[in-house]
Amino acid sequence: MYGSYRPLVDASGDRRRGRCNISVLSKMTYLSYQSTSFVLIMNKPSLRNWLIDKPSASPESLIVRCLRERGVLSASQIAHITGLARSTVSTALNGLRTSGMVIESSAHHDGARGIGRPAATLTLNPAAGTCVGIHLGLDEMRCLVADVSHSVIAEQTISMGLDYQPQQAAELAKSAIAQCYEENGLPMAGLLGVGVSVSGPVSREGVVQRASIVPTWAGVNIRDVFGPVLEQPIFADNESNCSAIAELMWGAAVGQDDFVLFKIDLGVGGAIVQHGRLVTGIAGGAGEFGHISIDPGGDLCRCGNRGCLELYASFARPLEQISRIVRRPVTMDEVIMMAEQGDVGALRMIEDTADFAGRGLGLIGSVINPPLIIIGGRMALAGDILLEPLIASYERHTLIKSRDIAPAVRTRIIVGKHTQNDALLGAVGLVLRHNSRLQ
Repeated sequence: MYGSYRPLVDASGDRRRGRCNISVLSKMTYLSYQSTSFVLIMNKPSLRNWLIDKPSASPESLIVRCLRERGVLSASQIAHITGLARSTVSTALNGLRTSGMVIESSAHHDGARGIGRPAATLTLNPAAGTCVGIHLGLDEMRCLVADVSHSVIAEQTISMGLDYQPQQAAELAKSAIAQCYEENGLPMAGLLGVGVSVSGPVSREGVVQRASIVPTWAGVNIRDVFGPVLEQPIFADNESNCSAIAELMWGAAVGQDDFVLFKIDLGVGGAIVQHGRLVTGIAGGAGEFGHISIDPGGDLCRCGNRGCLELYASFARPLEQISRIVRRPVTMDEVIMMAEQGDVGALRMIEDTADFAGRGLGLIGSVINPPLIIIGGRMALAGDILLEPLIASYERHTLIKSRDIAPAVRTRIIVGKHTQNDALLGAVGLVLRHNSRLQ
């Protein structure tokens, strides 16, 4: 309910696992305040348009977009990000406060603090709107509801079984969303859009180009499946791009406009962010690092090519080998735990995976030379056991060596903060950032 919202991240940038109160108001007082604010905002079309349309040149529109994308900010931060004069920001914020669109937040960002009294931080009124993120997994569908102040309201996991059909997913998503909104007293009229994360490249029109994780989605148009059923604006992208958005908005890439995401899991995925925006390519295939061929005469990959990086840098084959050795199925979490306890086989498998990943990243580094590389996927949970050999391999195989350049211009390689929930969070981020809306 409204009294038990939690933020997508806490003040330090880490996603909270528990619940926390959004305010000190009682539930009934907050619901009354929420209802009044919602009516005021809905009765002013220009206010709602700033949330659902591309921003106009007006200061108010730019400020709403800034808060929608970034969450909690101070007035000075808003001025810096938007390029508006402080006096202009102050005047526009007065109007937005009066309308109920913007409210003061109880959270404070470190960047907003100075000497003396902390600067007041601002956020969009949670009553101004909500959005839904959906992640289509191998045998389950996950849904998350959040509001425009970046607070999570509800999460739900729906068991689907293997090779589930798109229409089935759309109908179950509709039921799950309706249930979440009813249980939390949310008006459906406040839903601004639905973001969908899927395993596979997604074209600008919303067509899933390839879908090895859920083969029944290959060639499916996300907009045509979800749009008529949900009757909401639909945003969609592949799961690695959604993961990058999660790290950009709430994770390891906060404040970074240029970086590469490299996911190591049972497959290998990636994303490229430049100037704060995803690079998707003309057909949605940018960042498919797992299908760079590093051995043209190598084994056949599921994509039809030979010697793809995914065959060597994912953890699918090592998992099979370790399972054979211990004579039972093991999970990635178990292998990481075995490595942490000193198991030489588990350590070797992770180090070998890291070596191949570093080799692939060396190619990417020579082409893009990014300031930051974020390692995501479940294998990132291995921390330094994975990261140290990966960085060493990267240094061997990339053109620009760290020893030859100043620290300020070296590529940093770090682990992401949202290694297990990034795609779902990023699906919400698609709506908040107006990324990849399907027309």
